[in-house]
Amino acid sequence: VQLQASGGGLVQAGGSLRLSCAASGRTFSMYAMAWFRQAPGKEREFVAAIGRSGGSTNYADSVKGRFTISRDNAKNTVYLQMNSLEPEDTAVYYCAAGLGGNGHRLSGYDYWGQGTQVTVSS
Repeated sequence: VQLQASGGGLVQAGGSLRLSCAASGRTFSMYAMAWFRQAPGKEREFVAAIGRSGGSTNYADSVKGRFTISRDNAKNTVYLQMNSLEPEDTAVYYCAAGLGGNGHRLSGYDYWGQGTQVTVSS
């Protein structure tokens, strides 16, 4: 599976962005999908994950109520809608695919996209 993330950019605090991650191949629906992020000088951290059918989601506490993960299996794409953005959300955002469940561990995902930069100004 090859993943291509897009949609990052510069936004003011309180604004919104929608990230997209397009996957190659015909087996997209077999994979749980997730978003992680990595800020400068920090470890990569879990943001959100979604199960194969889209019926199960999982969020980091820091983004609950502000971010929404969704997927369109017909388009081989997973999305991350980010609202009420804060400067602390500034990071490179990575999408990931895994054959396991929609967990929060990096080790649960086998394929990674190249990342898209999100910068939130105060």
